Amino acid sequence: MSLKTLPKIKGLQEPQGYSWDVPSDVLARWSETVASESTDPQTITIYEPIGFDPWDGSGFTARRMSAALRSIGAKDVTVKINSPGGSVFEGFAIYNELAAHPAKVTVEVMGIAASAAAYIAMAGDEVNMGLGSFLMVHNAWGIVVGNRNDMAESITVLQKIDNAQIDIFEARTGLKRADIETLMDGETFLTARDAVSKGFADGVFNAPEAESKAQVRPEIAAKNKLDALLAQSGVPRSERRRMLKEATGGKQDAAPTVTHDAGHEAAALEQLLATLRS
Repeated sequence: MSLKTLPKIKGLQEPQGYSWDVPSDVLARWSETVASESTDPQTITIYEPIGFDPWDGSGFTARRMSAALRSIGAKDVTVKINSPGGSVFEGFAIYNELAAHPAKVTVEVMGIAASAAAYIAMAGDEVNMGLGSFLMVHNAWGIVVGNRNDMAESITVLQKIDNAQIDIFEARTGLKRADIETLMDGETFLTARDAVSKGFADGVFNAPEAESKAQVRPEIAAKNKLDALLAQSGVPRSERRRMLKEATGGKQDAAPTVTHDAGHEAAALEQLLATLRS
């Protein structure tokens, strides 16, 4: 088990008709960040939204975390995070996987750890944040389609999710539950130094030069920015995914190679971004 005493989250089931999304302001901040992949075999990178996205095959899942930890074995592990959050249920499963790891877990927040990614970060025995990075906490939310019984069930589940988050943050920080609730109610962005002062993190570090100069594929960066812009305009996640898929001809971000026309795709997306912003 983890070197820290952390609560295990269990018994939460996804409500009927529930779909997750990322707060638009968080998505906008995340779309502007960059972080490089690690070649260290004992380092796991979480640089995507949390949860599987059936539209493009992207997203970091508990299955990926479990496979990575099995590959590493009972050794110390470093988890680098730059994620806007996503599925709360997948997030708790990832958190549980890390909390159960038999060796030391060091978490490094490279850009942003928001929503589900924030409590995943709390599974670290040591949590360090890069200068300029953020930790963002908020009350659980999502979209539910159904009748009044489905809506009533979703309220109960959302309350359980918030209590589970508070349990994790309380165990990690030692803050009073009322103070944590206030932070969550306010959808609070904590700077690295704020996070340390409140007990969410242990230290602050300067990102290595290689991290600050890292680049992502331009078509992926353009899609992230466009997704954020559409979210800020109130377009639901499922509709955004359909639009992005049609705009890119059904290509998937998860593809391991870059096609010869990737530059044209990026240019088209950037042009669309400029049109929407004008």
